[in-house]
Amino acid sequence: MLVLVLIGVVVLAAAGCVCVVWAQRGGPRWVRAAASVTLAAGEVVRRSNRRRGLNRTTGNGDG
Repeated sequence: MLVLVLIGVVVLAAAGCVCVVWAQRGGPRWVRAAASVTLAAGEVVRRSNRRRGLNRTTGNGDG
């Protein structure tokens, strides 16, 4: 069951990346909407990692 959930997450992430690239090239409205959702979700994950101190690109040698 866990494997199916992980596969679903990977498929959704890949589809989101495809939508972002397609939207950059002027895709239909639904693709631009899906790309916006994908980019917003990425920003949420990025901000949550910063809050928890998981930013590994500090450059101070601790990473």
